[in-house]
Amino acid sequence: MLRIVPALDGGICRIKLAGGSITAPQALAVAQAAQLYAHGVIEATNRGNLQIRGIGEQQDALIQALLGAGLGPRNLDSDDVRNLMLSPSAGLDPHMLLDTRPLAAHILGALEGNPRFHDLSPKFAISLDGGEGLVMLEHPHDLWLSALQLEGENLLAFGFAGCPGQDSPLAAVPVEHGLELVLAVLELFLDTARPEQVRMRQLLAQIPAAQLLEQLATRLSVELRTDQKVTDWRRAPVAADQHIGIYPQHETGKVAVGGVAPLGRLNPEMLSAIAQLAAEAGDGSLRLTPWQSVLLPNVPTEQAQYVLAGLQAAGLLCSAEQALAHMIACTGATDCSKGLADTKGDARILAAQLQKNGLSRAVHLTACQRSCAAAHRAQVTLLAVSAGHYDLYFRDAAQPGFGVLQARDLTIEAAGALLIADSRSSTHD
Repeated sequence: MLRIVPALDGGICRIKLAGGSITAPQALAVAQAAQLYAHGVIEATNRGNLQIRGIGEQQDALIQALLGAGLGPRNLDSDDVRNLMLSPSAGLDPHMLLDTRPLAAHILGALEGNPRFHDLSPKFAISLDGGEGLVMLEHPHDLWLSALQLEGENLLAFGFAGCPGQDSPLAAVPVEHGLELVLAVLELFLDTARPEQVRMRQLLAQIPAAQLLEQLATRLSVELRTDQKVTDWRRAPVAADQHIGIYPQHETGKVAVGGVAPLGRLNPEMLSAIAQLAAEAGDGSLRLTPWQSVLLPNVPTEQAQYVLAGLQAAGLLCSAEQALAHMIACTGATDCSKGLADTKGDARILAAQLQKNGLSRAVHLTACQRSCAAAHRAQVTLLAVSAGHYDLYFRDAAQPGFGVLQARDLTIEAAGALLIADSRSSTHD
């Protein structure tokens, strides 16, 4: 938040939210800052955060407004390293094995309070999964932790440079040793990595995971569990699209209600309306999700349809049948100097084409190879090669990058026609 990043359309201010959560007054402050000091463009990110685009000369005024709303870190030197992803339904989910919020608060406190951790890369990231049914399992993290229950004991399984949706754990520790584990991994990384090795995957290219695990074991007061019951365990998959619409909570009579920000974009009016709805019918908080959507928790069940209608009226996509709700698109050539195509405009054309044919497909449009908008491999990727033209890829777990190349240099309309034909043949469903 304190380091405004330049872009073609002006500066970008990235607001990191603890556990993806923000209060209604804070959301109103973001909306007002975007309106007063920028072009009014607010983005929901794939890490459950917010960012304001198009900031001009009033950068200091914008930062002060956000700090005044309590949106910055307690220690200003720690702003870049507060990268901890939780489930949007943390502490509320009917499927959770544990409430991850207390542990998350301790981890964030350590990241802010320990000056040594401020040397971590701004991209070094941790994920903490408490067994929720509403959780992103496919975003790779430098350290991932996932709750499991073995023989009546709650454990935290963990792995390096991966994610629980695709990888088996290296080991596990009792939940009560979770903070000790995280701090030991961070210290080990900083002690071991060379200056150019800023991510865990870079360190693993030099030192095998098994060797790192041996070194980690010497730093812990508890024995690592590396038996086959742990290392053979895999996180159960979760159903898609649960962030859209009404999601149950463990507390009887309460639900969470969510909708997708179209192509990840909000404006001040939208965010203000959502914040007011959260204050009126929820608990006064909003949770941003890794699917670039907004979830209002602790809504009384009898108010759920009212809130859903309110989110839709504010401009969110509140039905999984809406094709645009499944589209991911980066900023594109309109606002990014590296972009080769207007991905957001083309995504709307593609969504309308699919919607007309009664289809909804998870499609990622990226204006260059960097793939800024998607932290995971999408089922379908359109990689821009020039204005309005894309190479088409289908996800394949055996293939690196975007997957298997299906066709080159397609217009967006031709890409839509191919996706419609593919859906009807069911070869990639």
